[in-house]
Amino acid sequence: MKLGLENKKQTKWAIVLGVLALVVVAYELLPMLTESSSPDSSAQAAPAITPRVTGRGGKTGKKLRVESLDPTLRLDLLATAEQTQYEGNGRNIFVSQAEQVVIPPPIAPGHTDQNKEPEYVLPVVPPPPPIPLKFFGFASKPGEPKKIFLSQGEDVWVAGEGEIVNRRYKVIRISPTSVEMQDVVNSGPPQNIPLTQG
Repeated sequence: MKLGLENKKQTKWAIVLGVLALVVVAYELLPMLTESSSPDSSAQAAPAITPRVTGRGGKTGKKLRVESLDPTLRLDLLATAEQTQYEGNGRNIFVSQAEQVVIPPPIAPGHTDQNKEPEYVLPVVPPPPPIPLKFFGFASKPGEPKKIFLSQGEDVWVAGEGEIVNRRYKVIRISPTSVEMQDVVNSGPPQNIPLTQG
């Protein structure tokens, strides 16, 4: 069984690094051990109070003030704070209503946009052309879906609801006196075609 002692350089470096690690650990732990072993010395030493500096210095010309953690009441600082006077522009900040301001009349009459044309005019959409079909009768038997006769010139079609006539007009709804149809090519609104006699 080999212990890894064949390479003497690696063994020496491992020993040196181990010793350095022990020194670092001892350096870190030694202050903790000395503080816990002598409680009298820590009780006798007073904690150091570092003063806090407040205020602005530099270009503004104000003096820096050093505050300590002393809890006693400083009457001289209270007296200087009581003597501070409010120096405003004469406006009462405690009144909710503003003073009435007189607005001078205009020197010249104002310009209006009455003569100017509107910037955007909605285009007038012409109504769709009327559907040229004539509704002249029913072609359904009792118990079957409703079907109607539609004609254009000499051409005649039989159609039901939802069907397309002449590859352009869709039958939307069939009622006893009219039929509602829509031009699917022009995407116009539905139009009613009344039942024609004769």
